[in-house]
Amino acid sequence: MHKHIEQLSLCARKKTRLIIGLMSGTSLDGLDIALCKISHSGFDTEIELLKFLTIDYDDNYKKKIKNVFAKRQVDLEQITLLNPWIGSLHGEMINQCLIHWGIKASDIDVIASHGQTIYHCPEHQHGQADFGNGTLQIGDSCHLAVKTGIITVADFRQKHIAAGGEGAPLAVYGDYLFFSSKLENRVLLNMGGIANLTYLPKSPDSSKVFSSDVGPGNTIMDAYVQRYYSGLDYDKNSEIARQGEINQQLLYALKQDVFFSLNMPKTTGPEVFNLAYLEHAQQASNTKNISHIDVMATLNRFTAEMISKAINQCTKNLGEFSLYASGGGIHNPLLMHNILSLSPQIKTIYNTQELGIAPDAKEAVLFAILANECLAGNTIAFGNEEQKIPNVTMGKVSFPD
Repeated sequence: MHKHIEQLSLCARKKTRLIIGLMSGTSLDGLDIALCKISHSGFDTEIELLKFLTIDYDDNYKKKIKNVFAKRQVDLEQITLLNPWIGSLHGEMINQCLIHWGIKASDIDVIASHGQTIYHCPEHQHGQADFGNGTLQIGDSCHLAVKTGIITVADFRQKHIAAGGEGAPLAVYGDYLFFSSKLENRVLLNMGGIANLTYLPKSPDSSKVFSSDVGPGNTIMDAYVQRYYSGLDYDKNSEIARQGEINQQLLYALKQDVFFSLNMPKTTGPEVFNLAYLEHAQQASNTKNISHIDVMATLNRFTAEMISKAINQCTKNLGEFSLYASGGGIHNPLLMHNILSLSPQIKTIYNTQELGIAPDAKEAVLFAILANECLAGNTIAFGNEEQKIPNVTMGKVSFPD
């Protein structure tokens, strides 16, 4: 037997595993690295977040990814070169983390790598009859495994699509296994580049659980700041948006996309919600000459309204529930205020730290959970075709040599 297959077999039989979860989101802030101690699997899953670190991406990385990110026409040579380059770079970042933490690579069972999304393309978006759903994450896992010497589980989204899903959001699997409660109705809201939510009623009927994208999170606001405010990556503490006034004409135009009329669950991405989308809305509303601060105030309100609309829609017959937030959006105080003011049934927005996982680490932890399920090989009676949640384990395995 190949030594790594034997190692994988031994790992699969363990009751407790050390798994490094990686997340590199559409905001391109940096690589989230979460060292998780995970015991058991399925509904018995227990997680301890031992270490967490975000290594910021430098301008060189951001520039390279932005050249190919969420664009229909790109340089194929660049994508071909970026795929192994990102895998190796992420491996180097993990090695730096392990040195910083004083942990040996040999102590880690597996790495769970999300990769870097460069294009998400569900069927309802592309409309081409010959094709189904599609998504593409680069950052080759073989290069990552070789660079670190650690078995790597990656490319989770392809199995989801192969089994009938849209490849996103995958949060529902980890959220259901770890965050569902028999005592409390819960909605988990994650606000990265795109905002998504997971609906977790306390009902024992798992077919009622679902996860869905709901619209833009930080993606358009961040892109606008980066274009018009030199040296800034995002609207820190809502300082820009707070100065402006909401333009109702632009707000109305922003809300007209067909995506918002689709039933949940559904997926989308910066391929739709980007600066071109904003420019089209400004042209339609004759608001191309309004100030930057008014644009930012309006974008903030637009994001909040679409999030609140989705929360209100899925909880209208739920009764009392608690909302737990995560992702970069929780650091935008005006966005959080707007969501709260638009959702009268919510008294407080909690974050996932209340449930034991730091909100900035949640997505990286999610992929550690998915890798743990892949190793355990469980078949959980969860998911249904109607909700586009296939009952599958996900992930491809790459060996160091």
